[in-house]
Amino acid sequence: MKNSTFRSRLISLTRKETRQLLRDKSNLAVGLLLPVVLILLFGYGLSFDLSNARIGVVQEQRTPQSWQIVTALQGSRYLSVQEYTSFNAAQDALRKGKTDAILRIPSDFAQRLTAGNAQLQLIVNGASTSVASAAQGYVTGALATQSAVIADRGVNKPSGGSVTVEQRMWLNESGNSTWFIVPGLVVLILTLIGAFLTGLLIARERERGTLEALFVTPVRPLELVLAKLAPYMVIGTIDLVVCLLASHYLFDVPIRGSLWAIIVSSLLYLLVSLGLGLTISGFAPGQFLASQVALIASFMPAMMLSGFVFDTRNLPVVIQVISQILPATHFMSLIKTLFLGGDDWKMFFKECGILSLYALVLINASRISLRKRLR
Repeated sequence: MKNSTFRSRLISLTRKETRQLLRDKSNLAVGLLLPVVLILLFGYGLSFDLSNARIGVVQEQRTPQSWQIVTALQGSRYLSVQEYTSFNAAQDALRKGKTDAILRIPSDFAQRLTAGNAQLQLIVNGASTSVASAAQGYVTGALATQSAVIADRGVNKPSGGSVTVEQRMWLNESGNSTWFIVPGLVVLILTLIGAFLTGLLIARERERGTLEALFVTPVRPLELVLAKLAPYMVIGTIDLVVCLLASHYLFDVPIRGSLWAIIVSSLLYLLVSLGLGLTISGFAPGQFLASQVALIASFMPAMMLSGFVFDTRNLPVVIQVISQILPATHFMSLIKTLFLGGDDWKMFFKECGILSLYALVLINASRISLRKRLR
């Protein structure tokens, strides 16, 4: 009898919350349209790749050998070669940001190449470490290819044996940063939709006075929490499907892990985000404060400290400890592994166990935040 009463009250509350969500067009638009805008904007607009590195070349003496180097650089689709007549002019361009790197070919390059000890000087603009490392990699890759061609033609025959280095990149063999970004966007979108939307629910009803109408009913806090979570779980599930379809069909990101594992872990993390937002809303006195706390406590840490932008292992120890407290950090590592690396069941059960613990704690915290107001 008690279970039947609980079920009937929960169904009635869920219907009420669903109707309220459907009437609130702004919330519905944020829940359904914002994820589409975010994944298209970030997926197409955000990239860690350097597709047009500007390389300034200085030939101190123009020889066939030096022109082979220039031709090798011009043959790379990632490089834009700019020739300078003097090293000072190239330096000035580097200081002004007109070029990303300078390749200096010395006057004795041809002689040293014949002797087997040729050297080139590469100066990279270190204002942006990502641009600098990418430019350096593209230049060295083009020069390595040219050296192999020269060696095959017998132009340069060193007295000792030759060493060939073959580069391989695992998990992201295309070297495309979109593969790295898009799985992280799933985390950010579920975080934003979950915490931000539910972060306003209780505070909005408290400001409007509609929450007081529940005081005279036998509704229990847990029933109210579950009823408020249910409609947004549906919205979040729709957003998740949109993200997965966009990842596969728009951005060609491989999904090497089990699809059901991705869905289960994503829905579990969505529940955590919804619980966090509802907890914030339950304790916050107003919508403005609730929205600010939800943004600071969920979306910003998820973007900065979860591993989406920075590798947390490079951060100070204190920041690493803080990042491990965030649910987004655990889901970020799991979703990237499932997308790019395949199934790692030990990791899956570990991270899902941690997320389940967060979900239980946050749902209970939401219930506690409403208990004093409903009893």
